[in-house]
Amino acid sequence: MRALPIAVTAAAAALMLTACDSGSADKKDSGGSPATSASSTACAIDHIDFEVGPANTAPAAGDTGNVPVTLTNHGDKCTLDGFPGIEVHDSAQGTEVFADKSAKPQKLTLVKDATASFTITYVRGTAGDAKSLDATSLKITLPGAKDAQRFKWSYGPLAGKTGPDDLNASVSTFQAAGD
Repeated sequence: MRALPIAVTAAAAALMLTACDSGSADKKDSGGSPATSASSTACAIDHIDFEVGPANTAPAAGDTGNVPVTLTNHGDKCTLDGFPGIEVHDSAQGTEVFADKSAKPQKLTLVKDATASFTITYVRGTAGDAKSLDATSLKITLPGAKDAQRFKWSYGPLAGKTGPDDLNASVSTFQAAGD
């Protein structure tokens, strides 16, 4: 009869050892990155507050305008690695605004309540012109995040280089903001 309790004890010990192994450094958190590397976790858009503007708008066709966007992290420490994803939309289509070719992407870590910013630079187009996009909304995504935030675009049409799907606009990399 002693063989059964020893076998049960050995099986229980093996299960306990297996359970201890699940806490290894390769464990994934909900963000899909190693739990031991919290600083490499992409910022979740639902933990970020955005402030779009106030803009230095382009007053007339051919003028250049800038729209600053400030974001504040209200979640755990997270990382912005690269450029924001920017699309401007009219009633029929969305057009991507590409990263400024002269900007180098950087990795920026935001602790809780820290802020960062980026700037959208655009050339104002002519309303109704075949090469311009009569934008009405702005869609922002963060690197590594799937969700987006949408905002009203009230800065006039955007000029296209060759058409409304090739905008004369760019977005900067993230910069630390605040104190």
